[in-house]
This record gives sequence, structure tokens and C-alpha cells, in this order.
Amino acid sequence: MLHELSIENLGVIDSARLELGPGLTVVTGETGAGKTMVLTGLGLILGSKAVPATVRAGAESALAEAVVDVEPGSDQADRLEDAGAVLDEDGTVVVSRSVGATTRSRTVIGGRTVPQALLADTAGAWVTVHGQSDQQRLRSAARQRALLDEYAGSKHAAVLAEFTEAWDAWRAARDELERMETGADRARLEAARMRDDLAAIDEVDPQPGEDEQLAAEAEVLQNSEAVRAGVAGAHEAIDGESELTLVVAVDAARRALAEAARHDPALDELEKRLAEISYTASDVAMELSSYLDRMEADPARLNEVLTRRSALAGLMRRIGTDMEGLLDYRLRAADAVAEDDEWDERLESRREEASRAETRVRDVATRVTEGRIAAAARLATAVNAELATLAMPDARFAVAVDPDELRHSGADAVTMTLAAHPGAPARPVGDAASGGELSRVMLAIEVALARGAHRPGHTFVFDEVDAGVGGKAAQSVGRRLAELARTHQVLVVTHLAQVAAFADTHVVVAKSTDGSITRSQVAPVVGDARVQEIARLLSGHDDSDTARAHALELLEASTVAP
Repeated sequence: MLHELSIENLGVIDSARLELGPGLTVVTGETGAGKTMVLTGLGLILGSKAVPATVRAGAESALAEAVVDVEPGSDQADRLEDAGAVLDEDGTVVVSRSVGATTRSRTVIGGRTVPQALLADTAGAWVTVHGQSDQQRLRSAARQRALLDEYAGSKHAAVLAEFTEAWDAWRAARDELERMETGADRARLEAARMRDDLAAIDEVDPQPGEDEQLAAEAEVLQNSEAVRAGVAGAHEAIDGESELTLVVAVDAARRALAEAARHDPALDELEKRLAEISYTASDVAMELSSYLDRMEADPARLNEVLTRRSALAGLMRRIGTDMEGLLDYRLRAADAVAEDDEWDERLESRREEASRAETRVRDVATRVTEGRIAAAARLATAVNAELATLAMPDARFAVAVDPDELRHSGADAVTMTLAAHPGAPARPVGDAASGGELSRVMLAIEVALARGAHRPGHTFVFDEVDAGVGGKAAQSVGRRLAELARTHQVLVVTHLAQVAAFADTHVVVAKSTDGSITRSQVAPVVGDARVQEIARLLSGHDDSDTARAHALELLEASTVAP
């Protein structure tokens, strides 16, 4: 339930605060006074899109704030607490939306800034809004089906969820089967080509890094004489047969320095460093000698290396990649060939999977149809009972559930029909009902839904649901809204005195101007002020004695139990 709604700088409303209690609250006011802004403020609280143009001229931002009940332990409470919102001990939470004229909007729930989408997702559990646009949507087959599904209840909703999952699984299986069947020739031709490539690769059997190793070895083998001469020359200079080599020279220097160090210990460190140089030079000489011995190994190795490099280069040209890509391609080709070997088995498996998925989705669709047929009978009975209280006692409302092509919504065509009076044929409700009748049919459906789908205390908002209704029918609408308000909180924006007379709380939106600035005030009216407002709704004037008398009659009649 909504406990409070505050609005600042929204349209023509400078500042307004409404304390909302249980029962029926009616909002009236002259055209252009700002009734729409009250609904706009409420829409912000419910997560609707923020429109900067609605900010009052000259203000930097508009604000809508409300105190609402959140059922402890509900999905909405859990989601809000997960987002960091703090719920008060009495189970209420403060919801605030600011709309900047030139800055970004902001949503705060329970003291924590949250995404607007979170508010929109959770607010539906708090408030149900019905406006004139819903009457137009009632002409839509999809809207009629959605209303029937909503009325069918939670068990039916679970079957619908199961159907959606089965539908998605069937579509995925069907698409995969179609992909295999339509691309079979091309895929198998590609697999055959990759099979040939894989055979060629396996014959050569390339190894990671092999091309670089062979290139380095070929460079040495192709220039072996130059390499040999260089290595031999280096060995001779370091520790060869000549009288003066690097090792001999360094060793002579070390011995001379060692003699000098006997007299100056400061030279010991330098003598040690020369000894290390001598050892290092000897090691290098030994490695060079070993290298020369290995070069004598296999004179045919160069031919082997060049032949191997040629084979690898041919493979890389064939596949159109380098060595790393060649090895990756080898893995992909192996997988593709393995899949091709199992193609027939996989195709049959896909067909069986698609068949099982289709059987399942059709089975669940049958259960959906059964739920809709059962709900259609109950909804028709409930709506006809409501129409009898809305000055349409002879109207006959029905819901037909006919077989249709299997699609994402099921295998049914749902059609709501109306025979507006005895002898009239049952026609689609959008064609059979006038504007006023369509309003009452929609109200009857909403009331039926409210009884079946919502716990007591839920909040319903009706925006001029009485459009096109007058006289006795308008009084019936008011009485039915009042009856709904016995178990739910109901907020109605109306222009009809017959509806306003049934209000438990009557709120008036009145505008004033000083010639340059127009402002609207929102305030409850009681006593004589309420009589004047109802008189104004009746005649357009609040000082008409006749209108006042009629207003008093309406107020007195509204207190009589139906």
C-alpha cells in the first residue's frame, strides 16, 4: 500500500504532499490543473522513464517521493536488500526519484542509490496502474491472452515458464538440425579437404620450433669452412701451439703480479682476477676444441636439413600459414575429420533431439491450453458478474480459446467477445463495445484479476477508467470501485461526480495564477468544500444551488450499501 506521495517542481505543481490511506481515494480537478502531474509523479515512483521536460520551468530538478509497503521475505524485499536498500521496521521503504532539467536523474530506495530498472522491476508488485491506453490494448489478441494468463494464476504461470523453456530448447535443436542438413554438402566437402591436408601434415610430422632450429643449423652447415676457420683461429690465439697465446700471456702476468704481491698485499685481489681470466680462457679453448671435433661428424647432414626444410615450407605454403598456424590447423583438421567420421551418427542424434524437443513442447502446450480453457470459463463468469454491477446486466462476456499455430506464446488463439445486449451476436470485444462499455469491461476484468491475482491491500490506480461513461452507469462504476476499495487501496483520477461521491478520501488539484506564473495545489477536501467540488463536476459551477443539491444527493446515495 502507498502511505504517502510527495511531489516538487513537477509540471505546474510547485509542491504537494498526499497522505494516502486504505479505501478509495479520488483525484479531481479542472482540465489543465495538473491531475496528470500527480500520475506522472506516481509513475516516477513506479520506475517509469524520467522526462526532463516535465521539470517545472525555472527549477533545476523535480522530485517525487513515496512511502510504500514491502512485504518482508518477498522477492522484492530480497532484491532491494541485496541492492543495499534499508527497509524500516514497520515494513515500509522510502522511494525517491529526482529528475534533472539538464542533469541526470537519480533513483534512491531506502537510502541507497539504485538503477531505475530495479525500481521498475519491483514496483509492479506494489501498484497496478490502469489507464485509457489499456482499453485500446484490450483490442489486441496478445493483450487478451496476457490477461487470461494472468487470471489463470500461479500454477498456470509455472506451466507457462516451463513452456517457454521447452520452446527455446526446441528452437535451438531445430536450428542446429537445420544447420547440419542445409550445410551438409559444404561441410563434408570441407572435411574431405582437411582430411587430405591432415594426411600430408602427418606424413611430414612437423614439431614445435623445428623450422627455427633447422634454419640455424643450415646456416652453420652452409658456411662450415668459414665457421671452422674462425673457430680454429680463435682456439689457436687462446691456447694453441704458438709461444705467445692468451693463456700463456695471462699466466705470465699472473705470476709476475703474484711476486709483487709478496711485498704489497693490496695486489692479491688483482692476482686472483688474472687467475680467473686464465681459467675462463682455458674453458673457452676446450669448448672450441670440442666444437671442432663435432664438425667432423656427418658430411650428409646439410642435405638432410635442406630436404626437411623444403618439406616444411611446402606444408606451410599449402595451408597458407606459418609453423605455429600449421600446428594449430593440424588440431582443427583432426577434430573436423573426427566429426566427419561420425557425421551420420551426429545427424541422426540431432534429428532425435529435435523430435524429443518438439514432443515435449507440444505436450506442455497442451497443458497451457487446458489451463487457459479452465481460466477462460472462470474469467467469463467473474466478468459477467461484475458487468451486472456496472449497469450492463444483459451483456454477455466470453473468452474463446481456439487451436492455433504453435508459437512462442503457445498453441492458442484467445478471443474475448461481448454481446452487448440480448439478441446481439457475440463479437470481438473491441468491435462490440462502445467507449463507455469498453471502459466498464476493462474495469470488470481488472476487478476480476484483482480478486484472483492480488492479496488484500494491493494498490490499484485507475486513470479516467470512466471515460465515455455517464449517468446511472457512472454511478455503478463508482460503486464498484468503492467495493474493490474494501479489500484493496484504490486511487482514481476522474471527472465524474458520480464516481467522486464514493470516495473515502477526495483530493482536488486546483490551479492559480498571478498573471505570469501558474501553480497548482493538491489538497484533500471535506465537508462543504467537497460538496462544492462535486457540484462543480456536475455543472461546471460550484455555486449552483441545483448542482449543490444534486451533489448532496450523490453523497447521500453513496453511503447506502449496494
